[in-house]
Amino acid sequence: MQCPYCGLLETKVIDSRLMHDGEQIRRRRCCISCKERFTTYEYPMIVLPDVKKRDGSVVPFARSKLKDSLLRALQKRKVDAELIERSMICIIRKLRLRGDRVIPSQVIGDEVANTLGRIDPVAYVRFVSVYRNIASVESFKELVHDLVTNEDQVS
Repeated sequence: MQCPYCGLLETKVIDSRLMHDGEQIRRRRCCISCKERFTTYEYPMIVLPDVKKRDGSVVPFARSKLKDSLLRALQKRKVDAELIERSMICIIRKLRLRGDRVIPSQVIGDEVANTLGRIDPVAYVRFVSVYRNIASVESFKELVHDLVTNEDQVS
């Protein structure tokens, strides 16, 4: 692993830990030359299904887009970064277990919405209002009303 500080290609692993139910490995490394320490994360590169977008085009699954969607919805909300990472891994696992070669983007959006609904209701409303392209105040009121009604039924 190349040192991000001095560029040397030799570093030493100081500590390794399993994270996210064994889905990821966190490694603390030390550069042999400059003695700086840094952290790397490893996870298996599993071939994920392609995504069929609303316009009919098919694109490769992008883990970064999924993470960006979650982070954007959860922006300025007090949600632990570890919970966000676990949620992302859970969504990816569910998509992979479907066994499909191509997954409609709506399926991914629904998984994200369901996950956000369990994590944070405000983030859920943020995401769903954009995802479903809610343009009127009445539609927004219905969304919030449905959320409150479902929350009351769960409680």
